Amino acid sequence: MSRVVVTGRIPEAALENLRAEHEVDAWTGTESIGREELLARVAGADAIVSLLTERIDGELLDAAGPQLKVVSNVAVGYDNIDVPACTARGITATNTPGVLTEATADIAFGLILMATRRLGEGERLIRAGQAWKWGMFFLLGSSLQGKTLGVVGMGGIGQATARRAKAFGMDIVYQSRSEIDPAVAAELGARRVELDELLAVSDVVSLHCPYGPATHHLIGAEELSAMKSTAYLVNTARGPIIDEAALATALRTGVIAGAGLDVFEKEPQVYPELLDLENVVLVPHLGSATVETRTAMAVLAADNTLAVLRGEQPPTPIA
Repeated sequence: MSRVVVTGRIPEAALENLRAEHEVDAWTGTESIGREELLARVAGADAIVSLLTERIDGELLDAAGPQLKVVSNVAVGYDNIDVPACTARGITATNTPGVLTEATADIAFGLILMATRRLGEGERLIRAGQAWKWGMFFLLGSSLQGKTLGVVGMGGIGQATARRAKAFGMDIVYQSRSEIDPAVAAELGARRVELDELLAVSDVVSLHCPYGPATHHLIGAEELSAMKSTAYLVNTARGPIIDEAALATALRTGVIAGAGLDVFEKEPQVYPELLDLENVVLVPHLGSATVETRTAMAVLAADNTLAVLRGEQPPTPIA
């Protein structure tokens, strides 16, 4: 039996699958595992099932030892994994795309509705016990019908978000490294444009691109200034795609109308000025947070692990 180290708490269904074939050493603490503890635990592991809260780098791979065969990330994003370091050591790295597409798109569109209709402001007002009365101009938001959604990164989650927007009567433009399937583009009425045009024409900009050096602070002061003053920015991808300091300034000074964030630049910390602003919705990385989705993610990570340990091709290797 091989030894599988699981770096954080995952659903029992995935653990049962792993235990059926291998010895499993799973972290059960309610807090994320500490770095020193993690380095000690992975020693001698044949497989690591990792969460996005753990940094999988050369130091950790070396601490595991040369017998390590696979790192299975329980996330679609893998900016926490040094993939080249894995490749250099002959270690297979995998992720969990596909299974969280619909759940994350739900959160993205939920943030769009919350930001454009000022739902967070309304709930805070009531919970604070403030006096209020219906009026013609009370907490007026912005409608979505006939407006334009700009999708940055038109992969599965971007397309699923666009489908929701289409159902609300929105027009779709997108920026992506390549054209999407023509049938999907026709279904959505989606038009591919460059980022500068997308920012200029969109009433809502939703970020779904992967994070890496090329997308670090993709949205900064210059890009925010290129948006409409009535536009909204939503991020369910990765926090550092946005320069949060620039975003806070843009929101405070009216450069854009509002924003909705599910992810943060220095997560779990939030840029302090954002906390004081009414025109931004802040939720704690809930994109995949349904029982069904998190279970499916963990089971897929387990399937990836088991396949590699059997000498088979994993279902979803990181290319």
